[in-house]
Amino acid sequence: MSRGTTVVSIVLALGALLAASYGVRYTLMEDVRWVGACLGDAGLWQCQVRAGLGWLIHFKAIAGAALACALLAQALAGRAGRALALLALLFGVPALVLYSASLAVFAVVLGGLRLVRGRV
Repeated sequence: MSRGTTVVSIVLALGALLAASYGVRYTLMEDVRWVGACLGDAGLWQCQVRAGLGWLIHFKAIAGAALACALLAQALAGRAGRALALLALLFGVPALVLYSASLAVFAVVLGGLRLVRGRV
């Protein structure tokens, strides 16, 4: 796969992940229907997913994982560093959308810088 094709596929995947993250935010987390449904019957699997995601957001676990991957990607050379930088972006983009922007912005910037860095 050529470098141009790789870059285009990464950008398209990150765009799709961004759209999916906004979908989760506005349909599952902030929609009034789900808030009311989960108050009435918290046993629904959608309510369980919503609650679990709420805990991950509250403890900034998604943003923390993204930042850890980004920092480790800066230290590792070669394919391992590039793979961790991509993983940092894959965790960082949803964390930006899902209320953890303070930590996730650093992870996204560090991951992006590691991906565009030369063959080191």
